[in-house]
Amino acid sequence: MNKRTPGKAVSALSRLLLFCFFGGLLACGGSPRNRGDVPPVEETPLLIPGQGGEAVPRPSGGGIADEIRGLTESGVLSSLLRALDLIRGRDLGATEFGRVMNAVNVALIQTIYPDTAAPLPAPDLPQTHVYARILREAERGNYTPPSPGSTDYLEHILPFLAFFPDTGRSHERLQNALPDLQKAESLNRAPVLACYFLGLAYEKTGRLTDASTAYSRAYNISAECYPAALGLARVLNLSGQRQEAQQMLAGLVIRYPDNMAVKRQLAIAYYQNRDWSRAEPAIAEILQRNSRDGEFVLMRAHIMVEQGLFLQAQAPLDLYSSINANNPLYLFLRARVQAEGYRNRDAALNYLRSILRSFPSDEEVAIYAIRLLLESPRPEDHAEGRELLRRLLASAAPSLPVEALALQDAVRRENWREAQGYLTRLLEERRSSQDLMNAYTVERGLGNNARALSYARELYERDTSSDEGITAYISALIDTGRQDEAGRMIESRLAGLPGGTVKSRYYYLRSRIRSGEEPVMNDLRSSLFEDPRNLSALIAMFEIYHRRRDERRAVYYLKQALALAPNNPQLRRYETEYAGLLGGVN
Repeated sequence: MNKRTPGKAVSALSRLLLFCFFGGLLACGGSPRNRGDVPPVEETPLLIPGQGGEAVPRPSGGGIADEIRGLTESGVLSSLLRALDLIRGRDLGATEFGRVMNAVNVALIQTIYPDTAAPLPAPDLPQTHVYARILREAERGNYTPPSPGSTDYLEHILPFLAFFPDTGRSHERLQNALPDLQKAESLNRAPVLACYFLGLAYEKTGRLTDASTAYSRAYNISAECYPAALGLARVLNLSGQRQEAQQMLAGLVIRYPDNMAVKRQLAIAYYQNRDWSRAEPAIAEILQRNSRDGEFVLMRAHIMVEQGLFLQAQAPLDLYSSINANNPLYLFLRARVQAEGYRNRDAALNYLRSILRSFPSDEEVAIYAIRLLLESPRPEDHAEGRELLRRLLASAAPSLPVEALALQDAVRRENWREAQGYLTRLLEERRSSQDLMNAYTVERGLGNNARALSYARELYERDTSSDEGITAYISALIDTGRQDEAGRMIESRLAGLPGGTVKSRYYYLRSRIRSGEEPVMNDLRSSLFEDPRNLSALIAMFEIYHRRRDERRAVYYLKQALALAPNNPQLRRYETEYAGLLGGVN
């Protein structure tokens, strides 16, 4: 996509169109289905100002052929269907004109309004008509430029059908089609076809502001051209205005409650906005129509994985494997199910490596793989993970998630200076709660207790109910000699906690302000009773027995700590010292 970000221009247009769009819904009195008892009223044809300021009306010549042509050129569904009715009602289906216009109208309906349920005649193209040649070439994916000097509107419009269905046509071919569409628009500004096709071409070539303008013109010409509203919603989404896109689609589905194209795009909008509660029923409705719709099968599986429903996600993933087993998102979801659902790191890494072989620039997959590799107990996995991380960091501008991952790795290795380098950018550009926690950890590791306290206080004040922030702040208070204040906070928290891992942390913190070895050990034992996997408490107990030279008890706690953090630099040093005892003491 073009790197231009036309956010402000698109936003202004979108606000105007949203106003007109919902105003139109109110004026219409809701869904067309609810107005069946109102006699149809023929609308006054909308006259669109021409380039010179004059009004350009629809073609008129008084004959049935001109009427059919005018209906066809309008491009709105009701007019296209009316054109077919006239051809059938006037028995023109056997004439060359009737045959070619039947084919033109059917092609436009099937391309622009594919969800229409109206019965359509089977096309029977004549051999020599210019439109017949254009349609035949379009079916083969070949674009047929209009004849030099032609002023035939449809001769400029119909060649664009070669770009349907969207098969990733090159930008160059779409750019080459733009002058013909612009010429068509200048020939007749009343129909929606040129505006709508221009919107598609601009959208596919990344000219989002131009696409928004073209789609808006088409929809303003006729609110019946709902594909233009769908196009504008896509442009809003591509411009980062996902909530506005969702709002537009939610209004559109009120007007077209049975239209599956609208429902599909609204379901996608809910999914992309991570609005799982709305996405789930919307996706389920699509799958009721076609249980093997791969795009929506995969979305359902993705939502289940995000919700932690790993066992339930297996069924849609198994189904999708028969549709496209090489899809990178499918493989990534399989990896997440293995890693998060079944704790099978090796199986997850097999999926991730498969993705990275085909898509080496997939950053999300690479970051996920690096995390798993660095958490592995195997040195060879660490080496592979750090090599992947090095490649990501070598880019001209590493993303914030990549720098955050590099920071976590440096913290894990207790390389505080390296960590500090990554931390600077994260604090300047993001400053999340996790960034503040990392800043506290790094400054504490460097012995900068006053700076560590500053970050811990900011983290605590951001959310005074977060135990992560509270424990960091208490620890920083202890490090800076403010034991009394720390003690009051600890006692207040301990009094209100029922037990478990959080209470374990506060017992450990209280052990740090105790005087005398026995009171310290009592709190450490209480901490380990609440959470036997509290690494800080295990290390503290080990160090007490290490100082006492009680090797048997020291090794007991060292073994447990190593099982939890085999790559901890401090523990690795002790592991070397106790190497002769670690294998034989239980």
